[in-house]
Amino acid sequence: MDKDEIHLRRLPAPHADREFRGVDFLPEDLNEAPEETEMRVNKTYSCLPAEEKGIHIINIRAIEDIGYDQHESTLLNSLSKNPDADCKFGLYFRDGKRKVDYILVYQYKKSSAGRTLARRAHDSTARSTKQEQPLPGKGVQLEMGESEPHLDYHEDDKRFRREEYEGNLVEAGLELERDEDTKIHGIGFVKIHAPWNVLCREAEFLKLKMPTKKMYQINQTHGLLKKINSVIQKITEPIQPKVAEHKPQTVKRLSYPFSREKQHLFDLSDRDSFFDSKTRSTIVYEILKRTTCTKAKYSMGKGEGRKKETTLLNKRRKCGKYGITSLLANGVYSAAYPLHDGDYEGENVEPNDRKLLCEEWASYGVFYKYQPIDLVRKYFGEKIGLYFAWLGVYTQMLIPASIVGIIVFLYGCATVDENIPSMEMCDQRNNITMCPLCDRTCSYWKMSSACATARASHLFDNPATVFFSVFMALWAATFMEHWKRKQMRLNYRWDLTGFEEEEEAVKDHPRAEYEAKVLEKSLRKEHKHKEKHRYFPEETANKWRQRTDKEKLTWKDRFPAYLTNFVGIIFMVGLTFAIVFGVIIYRISTAAALAISSTPSGRSSVRVTVTATAVIINLVVIIILDEVYGCIARWLTQIEVPKTDKNFEERLIFKAFLLKFVNAYTPIFYVAFFKGRFVGRPGDYVYIFHSFRMEECAPGGCLMELCIQLSIIMLGKQLIQNNLFEIGIPKMKKFIRYMKIKRRRSLDHEEHMKKKQRYEVDYNLEPFAGLTPEYMEMIIQFGFVTLFVASFPLAPLFALLNNIIEIRLDAKKFVTELRRPVAVRAKDIGIWYNILRGIGKLAVIINAFVISFTSDFIPRLVYLYMYSENGTMHGFVNHTLSSFNVSDFQAGTAPNDPMDLGYEVQICRYKDYREPPWSENKYDISKDFWAVLAARLAFVIVFQNLVMFMSEFVDWIIPDIPKDISQQIHKEKVLMVEVFMREEQGKLQMLETWKDKDKKKGENCNNHSPKLPRSHSGSLSSCHSYPLDI
Repeated sequence: MDKDEIHLRRLPAPHADREFRGVDFLPEDLNEAPEETEMRVNKTYSCLPAEEKGIHIINIRAIEDIGYDQHESTLLNSLSKNPDADCKFGLYFRDGKRKVDYILVYQYKKSSAGRTLARRAHDSTARSTKQEQPLPGKGVQLEMGESEPHLDYHEDDKRFRREEYEGNLVEAGLELERDEDTKIHGIGFVKIHAPWNVLCREAEFLKLKMPTKKMYQINQTHGLLKKINSVIQKITEPIQPKVAEHKPQTVKRLSYPFSREKQHLFDLSDRDSFFDSKTRSTIVYEILKRTTCTKAKYSMGKGEGRKKETTLLNKRRKCGKYGITSLLANGVYSAAYPLHDGDYEGENVEPNDRKLLCEEWASYGVFYKYQPIDLVRKYFGEKIGLYFAWLGVYTQMLIPASIVGIIVFLYGCATVDENIPSMEMCDQRNNITMCPLCDRTCSYWKMSSACATARASHLFDNPATVFFSVFMALWAATFMEHWKRKQMRLNYRWDLTGFEEEEEAVKDHPRAEYEAKVLEKSLRKEHKHKEKHRYFPEETANKWRQRTDKEKLTWKDRFPAYLTNFVGIIFMVGLTFAIVFGVIIYRISTAAALAISSTPSGRSSVRVTVTATAVIINLVVIIILDEVYGCIARWLTQIEVPKTDKNFEERLIFKAFLLKFVNAYTPIFYVAFFKGRFVGRPGDYVYIFHSFRMEECAPGGCLMELCIQLSIIMLGKQLIQNNLFEIGIPKMKKFIRYMKIKRRRSLDHEEHMKKKQRYEVDYNLEPFAGLTPEYMEMIIQFGFVTLFVASFPLAPLFALLNNIIEIRLDAKKFVTELRRPVAVRAKDIGIWYNILRGIGKLAVIINAFVISFTSDFIPRLVYLYMYSENGTMHGFVNHTLSSFNVSDFQAGTAPNDPMDLGYEVQICRYKDYREPPWSENKYDISKDFWAVLAARLAFVIVFQNLVMFMSEFVDWIIPDIPKDISQQIHKEKVLMVEVFMREEQGKLQMLETWKDKDKKKGENCNNHSPKLPRSHSGSLSSCHSYPLDI
């Protein structure tokens, strides 16, 4: 034993109540097996540096079992006044040297004296030495005497599992330190540090690419391109973030998967910064996920309460095969998270990446600047970095789309006075009398009263919208290709070129819920097996147990969940349709009611009023159902019990996207493709429930109503759901947590006076819930921008304005409102890319149908080239209207006030292609209808195939991997081969040198051997004994 180490031998029982000054004794089980095994604590359990204590630290390296009912580490108390200063208030262990890489949080109960109640002794529980290892922590904890009330056995069991799990973590090489003397009442923290050897081991296991000593020059552009790039850099310099990671690099370090055997290849001059905080937390999290807690899994425990529990329920409470996910799910730990780098605001805050991100990224004042994506990746990991990179590319691509959309809108404004159809509708000299919009209560009306609607329709329904639809289809294809190229650049820059998802899938541990379900299944089989074979030999029973451990869930086990999913999704889609149908009934009944009570001037605005109020109702319902559907999709995915987190996320995304897509777009689909299609005709209208007549489109077409519907839903959803909810709800949750903590603080004044540690501050932040809500929000917006863009050219502009705020809002949320998420490696955005491609393809089809069936573009073309007498649009309005003889009204449907216009009406007009009343086949569909329908279908086919071909051409002509990136990747491979070839050549040369020296030594020994006496013959071996260092 070293001179600076001590042994603590087992003390006799009478010493259990003895209290030593400067040493804490914490509760331990009685009746431990008297094993004389030593436990390696080493530096893990030294709490404070010697400078703070004023004494020399004794590193306790070997501690043997202490034979009394105490179970915590022996610690030296701090004599310093502010021990938190050197550990930077929680960022380091109390020795001020070892950095905190991860935090585990648990809840415990305190007695009135503020001390932790001890766990009851388990009479016959045998534990390994590693599990007996206590953790360093503050505060004196004494054994609970007979007078103390007994703890709930659930809390007791949780403490046992924590001790076992933490002992296994120490066995895995991690260093732990406990802190229960915190400002948050009843909350304990376990600080975790990964030492250098553990980091190296896990980095090799995870195949993490790390920078080597070898540096190479990045290929630079020459000639004209170099001048252009320099000019662009000077122009864009004011909008570049002031971070070192964002500056253009001319050299790059060669990266290679870390290997302990090849440490000489890597730059290890500064070991503290070789693995950054993101990488360290990722490594620790991988250890936490795979560290098992097997004894707790099968230990039944003892006590009165345990006897009342069934075997199945008791075992289900235990942690599963993989530790931290099960322990969090079962409430053994309440939270687990890596720490933020430090504070982001304040006067004396030390510079750190979080503060830099807050200043240069998470601030509304820098909305015009590029994002520091490399710094985001360095701090949050590749997966979150890719999300913000994608969001930035999407927002940049919205700029040209917004400009073209504004031009299209301005074109409509400029040509509205030259639009002949709208001029004819507004011309009161035409004196066109229209048929009533509803039965009995509605009267005849003049077409000129819809002049404002007709003029407004031209702003969005003009020839330029067709061009804009084609442009947006090509824009979507270009955006996808641009993102693929950007993604490849990021993969090269972030050393992900050799990274494969299969490597990550190997480490994808089963979820806690899946393990619980498998355990339940295996226990049921085991229970049935025991009932059938009660007197079965023990060996056979062990074999059976091993077989059940390999159990997995099949489709038969999941069939009830699949059936529930199918029925649930069908019900939710049906509910959405029912709500849309209810809004239709509201529109029809409200229009009839307003027609009765309104003044003549108000009757002209009935349609706009009804449309606007109905859209607002739709918006409120969509926002409410969005939140409901999100919860239902998560619940439906949970009952499926997917095996891994990746499977869970993909299934959740599919369900949530399906439900939210239907919820957001069903009202818009109704207005675009169904409204006014099944109305019937005067005298033979189609009725709902025999009383409500189907609503018609306005004389100018349904495109204007579609525009109103789309704009209100899109803007309202972005403003209320995306921004107010994202700002308001986190603030409200933070306030509630603050009030709860404030109420706890009032119970303990001493805790209130202490300065909060970093892990306490982070514990009060909102847990990271994943990127699914962020992506879903943007995907739905992408649908608004592309699917119905023919009816609303300003959609890209409003999306751009929203995204400028959204980027900074999300950034502020990630930096200031959320706990730091565990960094996850990813080389792409996953399933979201396929969803984007699907929406892009669907947008081509939908826009083709919107242009051909919803707008009047095709009827105008048909009239212009087939029916116009002078090659102009004069007479188009009259051509689209059919005539009806008022004497053919069904009984009880004619207007109550036929003289409302001041004259008797005999013929009224309605929008349709039908034969006139004086024809032999009166009111039948005319040949003009079939001509227009044929033209519409032909346009859909031509438009769809042409645009699809152009999109595929764009996809083909733009390579997925930029040429310079492919050259750099090839260059890296060649350089890496050269490095290893030189290393091998050096080894061969050294071996050859060694052989030559060995041969010369052998010759010298042979030449001198006859002269040596026999007694010295044994020294021949010394001729070959010399040190060799390769």
